[in-house]
Amino acid sequence: MDTRDAIVEARNRGVDLVEIAANAKPPVCKLIDYGKFLYEQKKRAHEAKKKQVTVQVKEIKFRPGTDDHDYGYRMEHAREWLDDGDKVRAAIAFRGREMAHRELGAKILAKLTVDLADVGDVEVAPKMEGYQMFTIFSPKKSKTAEKKAKAEAGETAKEAKKDDA
Repeated sequence: MDTRDAIVEARNRGVDLVEIAANAKPPVCKLIDYGKFLYEQKKRAHEAKKKQVTVQVKEIKFRPGTDDHDYGYRMEHAREWLDDGDKVRAAIAFRGREMAHRELGAKILAKLTVDLADVGDVEVAPKMEGYQMFTIFSPKKSKTAEKKAKAEAGETAKEAKKDDA
């Protein structure tokens, strides 16, 4: 339909001519109420945002002389965060003469990689940045998929209880 004819038709019906798909050949337009169209579009965007999962990057810090108990404590926190679906950045801070013994930091990160292998994958290999050596772990895909399935099952159970009430 010609653009002028479409505008005349829209005025006769008391609605707006709204371009739906500008990139299509020819562009697609509809005769609808523009306010209602914007409302529905905003509502769809809100629903999509609600279902979107935001991944946080949590950080654990070590020093080259970090003892076993402290290491275990921090490793358990990293394990929990990976189970929750967050990324973990493990950093080792070097001070002064400790820079001469970077292998101690590399050893701690290697041990952490082995200990977290069942729940996370190494996203960024250990590397130096200034006075810090760091690596980033991301949760394993299978673990996050299982968790999402459990969460969805829990939501449907809650909805069922609401419907019964």
